[in-house]
Amino acid sequence: MTMAEKTSLMGQDWQGLLYSSGWRPGAGPLTVLEPATGQILVSVGLAGAAQVAAAAERAALAQPAWAALHPGARATILRRAADLLRQHQDEVAGWLVREGGSIQAKARLEPDHAVGFIEHAAAQALEPRGHVLPADPGTDSLAERVPLGVVGVISPFNFPLVLSLRAVAPALAAGNAVLLKPDPRTPVSGGLIIAKLFEAAGLPPGLLHVLPGHAEAGEELCTNPAIAMVSFTGSPRAGRRVGALCGENLKKVQLELGGKNPLIVLDDADPDLAAANAAWGAWLHQGQICMATGRILLQQKIADAVTDRLVERAKRLPVGDPHLNPDVALGPLITPQQVQRLDTIVQDSVKAGARLLAGGRINERFYAPTVLADVRPGMPAFNEELFGPVAVITTFQDDTEAVRLANATAYGLAGAVIGTDLTRARAVAAQIRVGHLHVNDQTVLADPAAPFGGFGQSGNGGRISGPANWDEFSTWRWSTVKTRPPAYPF
Repeated sequence: MTMAEKTSLMGQDWQGLLYSSGWRPGAGPLTVLEPATGQILVSVGLAGAAQVAAAAERAALAQPAWAALHPGARATILRRAADLLRQHQDEVAGWLVREGGSIQAKARLEPDHAVGFIEHAAAQALEPRGHVLPADPGTDSLAERVPLGVVGVISPFNFPLVLSLRAVAPALAAGNAVLLKPDPRTPVSGGLIIAKLFEAAGLPPGLLHVLPGHAEAGEELCTNPAIAMVSFTGSPRAGRRVGALCGENLKKVQLELGGKNPLIVLDDADPDLAAANAAWGAWLHQGQICMATGRILLQQKIADAVTDRLVERAKRLPVGDPHLNPDVALGPLITPQQVQRLDTIVQDSVKAGARLLAGGRINERFYAPTVLADVRPGMPAFNEELFGPVAVITTFQDDTEAVRLANATAYGLAGAVIGTDLTRARAVAAQIRVGHLHVNDQTVLADPAAPFGGFGQSGNGGRISGPANWDEFSTWRWSTVKTRPPAYPF
């Protein structure tokens, strides 16, 4: 018996279904494997190009009435969805563990974090949406935010619930209809659960479509003329394809991609606190986070003390199936292919001169927490986003070298600096080219009220969440009203 047959959110059976103006069969089955075991977890409905095109047509018909609805009514539905998620967060956490390989702590955190994104979007719906512009007497001149129409959302597997809802909720709040394509490895926790929440909250039909699928479905989102914008979170390789297709179709696109995020530890830092931050940033969710601490830059004076503490932590952290053992600190990687890719990068870096101080071991679908020291620019572990539990250590002599190493990357998502002298730490941090920056913390941070995004291979410069939501999910319209038409000379 699959997990879907045992229990499902508010009695919903996901078997063979997708959501598009109601629950309906897909073009075929989409089989989801449990990362920890490789066993079939559930089979949902698969969306192809035809299903996306039909959903886009339905969404375009439903959206004008939603946009015309009083913003308070939209906010009420969003708040209901948040309340339902809060009520069912234990069940949602179970899906995050089984479907995405989340450890229990991360699986409990994610629904709570997702509630925050929905509630922030509900508040967004009630914010002022424009300006009264200077005008001649007898003329009203207004600049107002208006919805784009139909928004496509393509979300990843690693934080499937949050990274879907952080786009879906504000897009709906702004008056848009939404087509969501969750990652095919996490279609329930990244999509179908969201459909059920909003259906139960009273969202009118046609405004949210959840379409689990592969590249064919994603390409239709990017090319279908009824879809005005695509919000994409994923790898730089896939992001380039999404950006190219949207550009060819003169479509707005928001890209949030990968990261190779530096954590600089200055020589006046507390070694214990520095190691705790580095371990959390590098190993949380097996390192499968775009904000993961991808490079730990240690000033020479403190390097041995922090490295020793990281090695000790790596050797004692339990690894295993978080569904069977709720006390494990690291669960499985998402696929066996990712395990092999990660190990190749680690071993190639060792061949290039890095020292393997802990980990570097494969156990079926699991990878031990790993510490690599003496990593230098040019090595695979320094250059490549790992998406695995590897603490990559590079040392530096002075602040100038720390900044140079931090910026020696094609990415620019997150960065952090740890040090006791706040004036010095802030001066170092200010020179790092990233979209979000933290002093005396690690790199894995997000907040519904804060804009999120990066530079270079981390994205196209757009932002999502907080004040950026109106920028992304609406556009400016200028309108004037005159008491009577002008008498033009011809």
